[in-house]
Amino acid sequence: MKSPLRSAAALSMMLAAMPSARADGFIRVDEDDKGARLQTAVTRYEKDGGSVELIGAVHVADKAYYEKLNQRFKGYDALLFEMVGGDKAAETPAPDADAKARNFSGLHKMYDMAAKFLNLTGQMQVIDYKAPNFVHADLTLDEFAKLQKERGESLLGFALKAGKDAPDPAKQPDPAKLLSAMLSGKSNLVKLEIVHTLGQGDDQIAAFAGESVIITDRNQRCIDVMNREIAAGKRKLGVFYGAAHFPDMEKRLLDAGFKRAGQEWLTAWDIPKEQPKPQTAPEKKDAA
Repeated sequence: MKSPLRSAAALSMMLAAMPSARADGFIRVDEDDKGARLQTAVTRYEKDGGSVELIGAVHVADKAYYEKLNQRFKGYDALLFEMVGGDKAAETPAPDADAKARNFSGLHKMYDMAAKFLNLTGQMQVIDYKAPNFVHADLTLDEFAKLQKERGESLLGFALKAGKDAPDPAKQPDPAKLLSAMLSGKSNLVKLEIVHTLGQGDDQIAAFAGESVIITDRNQRCIDVMNREIAAGKRKLGVFYGAAHFPDMEKRLLDAGFKRAGQEWLTAWDIPKEQPKPQTAPEKKDAA
């Protein structure tokens, strides 16, 4: 494993950059004596014979989770995906692409480091973004930079605000337990210490109150693309976005006349717990 200090820094940044939505809405932790499961929702909305499914995404997860999503995605007329700058995903990068994407390449490296440490897989490594039914439904890099400048936002500032406004200390990792888990070299112990932070409840969404580029501007772009695809005759759409986007996105769908029609849960992290070894009864000595 990598240095615990470097890995701790990567995990801390990952937790700050992966804010979660309502636990009872779009992301949750299901736990029992045998293990814990970080789960994301697939929530279905219907209108005029068509349907839209909001599919919660996490950036690092079990490989099987992404493989299952790849199979599911084939069933949509159009799969709308989030990725700032993803309009260029199938093109050869331009000479100035590195400068424009510097912040996002840093995020991707952070996720890659955390994924390796946790024995997970990065979303970009498995999801087939070049599938023919994939439709980019996010801002371009230039649009994102321009809007952030206009609003006075930054990725780091937004992550820090999310951490500051995510206020349930009971669901924050215990530093001593987290360090002990990291030093043990057992990725499942580390995941058990941080999984509740990624799946924490209603108060987390307070970090996104008000207008922002990260949530509201990108959601508006996604809805605009959705309306365009529906107008083009697409009847079954999927929206693959981070779960933190969905409280706002659901409101937009309901305001547009969609009705919520169902929900199912997919397991992104399946974390078994170490079980106590059965105690053997002491051997009885034969009577002399």
